[in-house]
Amino acid sequence: MTDTNPTPENGDEVQPVDEGSEAIASDPESQVDSELPETIDDDELTVQDILDAAQADGLEEEVDAERVADASPEHEHLVDLKRVSAEYANYRKRTEANREMERERLTGDVIKVLLPVLDDIDRAEKHGDLEADTPFSAIAAKLRTSIAKLGLAPFGEKGEPFDHNLHEAIFQQPSPDVETETILDVVETGYTIGSTLLRAAKVVVAVPE
Repeated sequence: MTDTNPTPENGDEVQPVDEGSEAIASDPESQVDSELPETIDDDELTVQDILDAAQADGLEEEVDAERVADASPEHEHLVDLKRVSAEYANYRKRTEANREMERERLTGDVIKVLLPVLDDIDRAEKHGDLEADTPFSAIAAKLRTSIAKLGLAPFGEKGEPFDHNLHEAIFQQPSPDVETETILDVVETGYTIGSTLLRAAKVVVAVPE
């Protein structure tokens, strides 16, 4: 008589084998198909979703790395250095501007003493007293040249438009020949030193009728 359940040599009892299990084991594809759901939900992640999420994570890591770098002591020192450099540059500009204004003011105080002499030279020139090759004309030319080197610049000419900021009108004369206020005659020449107004020009103004 043959034994249908032989006992192994190690003494373990052999369990009976189910024919259905043998069929599943012999067919792997049927086993995979049985584990997959019959339908795929539309809300489940796709491959593109996974790639987009990975890219977003990479960008966040880069931003975090930049924030860490910005918060580093070296970066803070660099920012402080740039700020101090900008403040020093602005300070130098203000100091130089103030120094130039102070120099113009001091020079103007000195030249104001000579303005009456320059007015006399202008009147002599209008009356024809500054003839060429005369000692008086040579002295007048030297004085004008020396003062010009200090930055003194005259202004105010006949025919120029009248400017309330630069000209002082001592007389107004209606004229049909002008459409705007125009300098008709210059009584005293105006002067500037650099950007500083030393004296306004005294003029006669022609106004439209």
